[in-house]
Amino acid sequence: MGRVSTAALDRLRQAALPERTGTVVSVVGLGIAVRGIEAAMGEIVLVGEQRLRAEVVAVSGDALTVMPVDRIDSLRVGAPARATGRRMTVPTGAGLLGRVLDATGRPIDGKGPLQFDDRVVVDAEAPSAMERARIDTPVAMGVRVLDTLTTVGRGQRIGLFAGSGVGKSSLLSMIARGTDAQVNVIALIGERGREVREFLEDDLGEEGLARSVVIVSTADQPALTRARAAFTATRIAESFRDQGAHALLMMDSLTRVAMAQREIGLAAGEPPATRGYPPSVFGLLARLLERAGTGPVGSVTGVYTVLVDGDDHNEPIADTARSILDGHVVLDRKLATAGHFPSIDVLGSVSRVASRVTSREQRAVATALRSAMAAKRNVQDLLDVGAYAAGSNPKVDAAVAHQREIDAFLQQDMDDVTSADEAWARLARLVQGMGID
Repeated sequence: MGRVSTAALDRLRQAALPERTGTVVSVVGLGIAVRGIEAAMGEIVLVGEQRLRAEVVAVSGDALTVMPVDRIDSLRVGAPARATGRRMTVPTGAGLLGRVLDATGRPIDGKGPLQFDDRVVVDAEAPSAMERARIDTPVAMGVRVLDTLTTVGRGQRIGLFAGSGVGKSSLLSMIARGTDAQVNVIALIGERGREVREFLEDDLGEEGLARSVVIVSTADQPALTRARAAFTATRIAESFRDQGAHALLMMDSLTRVAMAQREIGLAAGEPPATRGYPPSVFGLLARLLERAGTGPVGSVTGVYTVLVDGDDHNEPIADTARSILDGHVVLDRKLATAGHFPSIDVLGSVSRVASRVTSREQRAVATALRSAMAAKRNVQDLLDVGAYAAGSNPKVDAAVAHQREIDAFLQQDMDDVTSADEAWARLARLVQGMGID
């Protein structure tokens, strides 16, 4: 007799249970009030004659507030609601590589049914603090400025902070194609529909997609679907980590996840707090981000884009994300408009684990270049008006004399994938040529 999967056994058990049926009593905005059934937070409820999926987001007395996972049209008061007794599950396994899924793990790429090992509940606990392996190995990103001046460790969580249109998605596509991680899990959340195919075909390409799993939830989908896409992607990345693999989780964007949760929280009756964000938003960010990282075996390196409102890097979501993440990369609009790509502000970017995953020699050359760039920035006003006296500061003199070489190192075409070893060697030659090592 063949082995029966856990998911199949769960379906058999659920089919044997008596059906619990209630009634929709009101539909207000995003929230659907249901009476007559009992269900726990996070449980799936089927509403309407078409049995469309909704998830319990609030429980109050004998009433449940559920929000749609599927698009629900023409729902009326008095429509039936059925409790399923189960939570949302997602597929796992190597068969997901090269596939594009929706927020619930269903394929949307037209390549036929998924080949997966098992289905697991989308919600999971983060690894225990004492069970996490220490971060001691760098992960190559294929981007020179990241691999050398903002080095990322395997299992680190880092944010890409920028306003709109500054090149976050393009930088993500470079990382997806250039990283040495074994698996990429990419979550596109709240994106415009037209941008998804452009990202897959133009930015990611066949080579990048072949070792990636892409989860898509566009801007027009229900708020709960957009929020759930982040947890689906994280759970799939965790399943690879549990098998001992080193996965790279890229999420674009964390801000849109927070905005989706704001809609959910307000619809469920939470009071608005900072800039209209209810308290559940900040709890969700902590739960979501803590699930990435190292485990007893394997790792999930997290790269999250954060869309800063009006280029304000101290707005609530950016500030909260920065306090949880292990580093931040700042993308500068001035650099972007000047054609400098990737538009990374080196002096404004920090990796909190860089000192643990680089050698003494590597740290020395990285610090030397940073120091020269900082010295030049401090006197930039004098340089602009021609008031700086050459010879006043050797570091400034070196940075000014070699500005073209510095820019050539920091800039990189999207199609240019540079190995970490090559990037470090090129940085060492640059610093030696500047005479500041």
